[in-house]
Amino acid sequence: MEDVIEQLRELNEPVPVPLELPDEDLLVEIEEQLLINLPFELREFLLKVSDVVYGSLEPVTASDPQSHTYLPEVAAVAWDQGVPRDLVPLCQAGRDYYVVDIEGQVLLWSGDSGDLSDESWDSVWHWVKDVWLES
Repeated sequence: MEDVIEQLRELNEPVPVPLELPDEDLLVEIEEQLLINLPFELREFLLKVSDVVYGSLEPVTASDPQSHTYLPEVAAVAWDQGVPRDLVPLCQAGRDYYVVDIEGQVLLWSGDSGDLSDESWDSVWHWVKDVWLES
């Protein structure tokens, strides 16, 4: 995990208005808004690297309610489109969503079929390495 975080930090692209990292209190507020506990690794991801901008994928963020990647907003839209309510969106990719289950496994929900695909990653950090960093 640490090497993935280090790699993300090195690849972080400069932007005019950088994102801020959330703190634990903010994540508790988000959990209360979502009415769901955030999986441990997603929480860790949000606390440590949700301010990183890299590549074509834009994972969820937790510090700016005005951002199009703000987790509660992304979750509301994803759930409205049919993503199961027990899955938390990690990243929207077109009509598809990468989602995290309570165990921390990342799954791909297809907007075309309205169902989970066969693709999965053991953790948020595996997804970062195999998908986000390769985007």
